[in-house]
Amino acid sequence: MKIINAQAVSETMTEQETKNFLANNANNLLMRMGTIDGKGEPNVTVTAFYFDEPSEKILVVTQNGSKKVQHLKNRNIMSYCIDDPNPPYTGVRGKGTVKFLVDIQKNIPLGKKYLKKLTGSLDNHFAKWLMNQIEKGNSIFLEITPRYFSTWRIPVPEE
Repeated sequence: MKIINAQAVSETMTEQETKNFLANNANNLLMRMGTIDGKGEPNVTVTAFYFDEPSEKILVVTQNGSKKVQHLKNRNIMSYCIDDPNPPYTGVRGKGTVKFLVDIQKNIPLGKKYLKKLTGSLDNHFAKWLMNQIEKGNSIFLEITPRYFSTWRIPVPEE
């Protein structure tokens, strides 16, 4: 895991802090995902994510025909930013390459793992709807392999 300092006024998180931040905040933080559209212009999408700690990959579920998918088929590189807007201000950003996970039989157990982490249960309306979309092949996973993690932690000054 390559970690670099995001800004001069912050502290860099350690590798373990970065993993903990990503793995433990997927249910309350969103990721901003930057892609390049067909006109060569930037596009930012806000999305839920799941960090698979063993593989150090970020997973996103999306509709198979979404704009994200269309943009990434043209150019499979994207940028990402995941940050906590509450003190102490902490975050991770970077660039990564994307692989499309389209095998329904592999996506079903992945979807269950993803939704349990995000929603805490497979019994809520959203989880049931999304699992149905995954089972039909309408939703796929984007597997993001980060090139690096640019991290920051801005400590709150003590009074």
